[in-house]
Amino acid sequence: MRDRIKALIQDHYRRSCQCKEIPLATSLGRFTVTNPANGRLLCTVDAASSEEVDSAVSHAQATFDSGIWSKTSPIHRSSVLSRLADSLHRRIPDMALIETLQTGRPIREMNAQMARLPDWLSYYAALLRINQGFVAPTQGKLLNYIQRVPLGVVAQITPFNHPLFIAVKKIAPALAAGNSVIVKPSELAPISLLEFTKLTQEAGLPDGVLTVIPGGHTTGKQLVSHSLIRKVDITAGTQTGRALGAIVGSNLAAFTAELGGKAPILIFDDADVISAVNGVAFAAFVASGQTCISGTRIIIQENIYESFMTAFLKKVESIRQRMGDPMDERCSMGSIISPRHLDRIDDMVVQRQSGTILTGGQRMMGKSSLDGFDFSCGNFYPPTVVADVDVEHELWQEEIFGPVVVVKKFSTETEGVRLANASKYGLGAGVWTQDVSRAHRVAADIEAGLIWINTHHRNDPSSPWGGMKESGIGRENGAEALEAYSQSKSIVVNVASPDESRQTDDWFADSGEQKRYG
Repeated sequence: MRDRIKALIQDHYRRSCQCKEIPLATSLGRFTVTNPANGRLLCTVDAASSEEVDSAVSHAQATFDSGIWSKTSPIHRSSVLSRLADSLHRRIPDMALIETLQTGRPIREMNAQMARLPDWLSYYAALLRINQGFVAPTQGKLLNYIQRVPLGVVAQITPFNHPLFIAVKKIAPALAAGNSVIVKPSELAPISLLEFTKLTQEAGLPDGVLTVIPGGHTTGKQLVSHSLIRKVDITAGTQTGRALGAIVGSNLAAFTAELGGKAPILIFDDADVISAVNGVAFAAFVASGQTCISGTRIIIQENIYESFMTAFLKKVESIRQRMGDPMDERCSMGSIISPRHLDRIDDMVVQRQSGTILTGGQRMMGKSSLDGFDFSCGNFYPPTVVADVDVEHELWQEEIFGPVVVVKKFSTETEGVRLANASKYGLGAGVWTQDVSRAHRVAADIEAGLIWINTHHRNDPSSPWGGMKESGIGRENGAEALEAYSQSKSIVVNVASPDESRQTDDWFADSGEQKRYG
């Protein structure tokens, strides 16, 4: 395994982008990437200097202006994206391994997630072949046709929790639309995206069309502040989204932001208990709860509360007992991304203002009962359930970004919806019921951009993805994302004969006849 890892991951990622024209800075900052499950060094990466960020944007703009990608036909861009999807498909086992190493998530999770990635590239490749402009119904002898054209240079900032998955979700529509794309991955997990850029070269994507610049917050802020950036697309916390959004707005650039979440899951008394327990466990604890749509507020109708909680706590204990080495195919749940994030989760639980811990609640030490893995070497926190938290308190209101859920009882449908909406966030939500009318009624009343009924965290490239309230602006996925990475261009052609035009279009004619204005 060690030899395979060495073959997949460089000891040091020296260049901060693909473009040979971008000079190396004389003194680059450098950061390390470690495996959060065991604390071992994976590699070092050169952070982009201020000069490199500026050069990357300038080179991307020059590439865009050249038309080598921006003005090529949609059919050509479709072919390149299809080849890229094929290349990625062949590398799924390798990418899954890299993701597990840099995030601490179980290899079983990452194999499943990576298998979906080519779908996004294939979807936008297909969409390019059917996407059409239209002719507007103008008055008079005018032909008004509308085209979609790319924005220019776009910037994307991606997080640590789904490093390659979220990056590809953003990259695919941006490239399909014809833009030049610059991505700043999380400094905690940049490796998979750096390796992905090698596949783009194989697929025939020209240099300068996709650039990856590793670095921290300073790098990201400088990138989105650049006056040549025409759109910024981020996945981040709400505080970061506010700060970057203000910068983007001052540049009059477009902005898409998938931000924080505190997803409620409503379980009605007619729900199938076993299915609901399985679904809630997945919603809450996949990725160790480090997802923006993680089901963190479990709201259970009183008549089913006891039976649900008995089965749910049994499921939680099963997950806890099967935690171990993320490289073990049997491992149920992995690590937290860093010691800082682990400390934050622990502090929020320990310093809670209300609520009773039913299970979990302490960082994990000692050896795994599954495979003897030493939890003390990494950043592990058990699946944790806290009951009776006040809706005004931090554990109910704030995103924990870890495997911690709060549970609460409700009586009526109205009360359940009120509890679900008792949050500043509105990204995802779940409803479990066998009453079809109720399912649609409640889904309509919940303030969230994504509602799952009798399931959770289902995602598809064709399905719009984004939040309401403080959970973000704009949408990923679907035709909506492709449009968001392009802009309309209206072309109006006078098709009247010259003789007719002389009669109708001379506004300043001496005759004084009424002329059309506009």
